[in-house]
Amino acid sequence: MVIARKIAYNVLVSSISKILSTILALASIGFITRYLKQDGFGNYATVLAFLSFFSAISDLGLYQFSTREISRPGANQNEIMSNVFSMRVLFSLLVLLFSFILVYFLPYAPEVKYGIIIVATSFIFSSAYQVLNGIFQKHLAMDRVAISEFLGKLLQLAIIIIAVKLKLGFSWIMASLLFNMLFSFLLVYGWSKKYVKLKWRCDLVYWKKFLKESYPIGIMAVVVFIYFKIDTILLSILKSNVEVGIYNLAYKVLENITFFPAMIVGLVFPIISQAIFIDDKKFKDIANKTFKVFLLLTVPLAIGTVFLSSGVIRLIGGPGFPESAAVLRILIFALVAIFFSNLFNAILIAGNLQKKLMYMLSGAAVFNVVANLIFIRLFSYMAATVVSVLTETLVALSGGYLIFKNLNYFPTAEKANRILLAGGVMAVFLFFFQAKNFYFLGISSIFIYILALWLFRAVEISEITSIISKKGIKNYETIP
Repeated sequence: MVIARKIAYNVLVSSISKILSTILALASIGFITRYLKQDGFGNYATVLAFLSFFSAISDLGLYQFSTREISRPGANQNEIMSNVFSMRVLFSLLVLLFSFILVYFLPYAPEVKYGIIIVATSFIFSSAYQVLNGIFQKHLAMDRVAISEFLGKLLQLAIIIIAVKLKLGFSWIMASLLFNMLFSFLLVYGWSKKYVKLKWRCDLVYWKKFLKESYPIGIMAVVVFIYFKIDTILLSILKSNVEVGIYNLAYKVLENITFFPAMIVGLVFPIISQAIFIDDKKFKDIANKTFKVFLLLTVPLAIGTVFLSSGVIRLIGGPGFPESAAVLRILIFALVAIFFSNLFNAILIAGNLQKKLMYMLSGAAVFNVVANLIFIRLFSYMAATVVSVLTETLVALSGGYLIFKNLNYFPTAEKANRILLAGGVMAVFLFFFQAKNFYFLGISSIFIYILALWLFRAVEISEITSIISKKGIKNYETIP
């Protein structure tokens, strides 16, 4: 029961911190877009795409495998984490060196090149504290990581506001990220001393053995980067910064929501992993309930965004990005696919089908790159938008096919037709009253959707709460 309470506490604190961090991130975007305008925000998005690139090429699966290794009985925690931490720092320094060489060949303005150097420096701290997260995960202390991330975001927002008010320029906007990562690292590093004593370790034999096991996850990180961020880099090279900014404001809305399906899947993943081979009924029950929760969430999310995208863009980016509304109206369907692909990919991993998942994601990445190379030249950011939707849909459908073929499981949602009917009621309301106030429509449409769900008896509260019920949490206690 002590473990169950600790997990419940960590889930609650982490969820609240993540939601608050998301609000801070959206507020930061609001200040940045209003200050930098379309062209400057395009530069900002380009630089952040390179941060994702650096994270992908140096991922190497170190976080996931170090967490697994230190969680095993009898593991030498200090030795393992010292080696992994040393590896991570070394690879981060190599990334920084690589960034100095890379920017020389890139066709960008000097401020963008300086920004890439700044984020490469910030990556040293972000990658270092990320690998330390395994310590807190093992000791059920992820609340401290969540708090450090929230406080780092708060510092970043404060620096952005100062930079905007004093008109300090683009480099200070990018430097806010560096201060965020440095501050978060110092907090996490300080807290980690309670659990582990880190020293510099360069055991090449251990490094080779570790990397041999972890590299498939590292490859998947590169693949995921390709189909998540390569469109921004291609837009920045083939088109203008303005077009990059238009596309990425809409994409930022999606990025700041994707944590939610990942968080829910993180809650049910251990239960699915335990039941998938020993209790088929329980596995299918929890998977179907999660599938239904995602359907309940994505129906109003998609319908609401189709009708209210202009208001969402004005709220976040100000009046200078009207073209982004059309992008968001289409891009929301990529987010719908991401919800379900999160679940399907987790089931594939739980079912020991990682290699099939890697091949599937690689195929999606190839499709994404080829399609963007062909169509961005012709249709600019609208091509990137449609290709993103097609890519995410391909990933979700392929994942669903693989779990059906290999695990004989086909996801279903009880009373799905009633959920869709409730969504239809919401759509009719928004269609007839779309000229009304944005905030009124947002609140009223949610109320109408929930009321319709109740009237059609589409869902019971017990269906949702059972996913993260006390009984479900207790199952964590059997995990070493």
